[in-house]
Amino acid sequence: MNEKMRAHVVVSGRVQGVFFRSQTQEKAQQSGVSGWVKNLAEGRVEAVFEGERAKVEQMVKWAKKGPSGAIVNDLNLV
Repeated sequence: MNEKMRAHVVVSGRVQGVFFRSQTQEKAQQSGVSGWVKNLAEGRVEAVFEGERAKVEQMVKWAKKGPSGAIVNDLNLV
């Protein structure tokens, strides 16, 4: 059975101005994961991933690294 889950993350580091949001959206759509992603005023990125557990876990793992050009210092599950 495909267990569903939701992950709410806040990513800090050099994550704005490096296409983090757009590449996160693209990766999620390709993976069949829904949710949202947005920049926060203080320079972090916040995202919610929803879908099959394995796919959501892959998105969280990807967000810990981010796209090339990003430098992720920390990822917190909220």
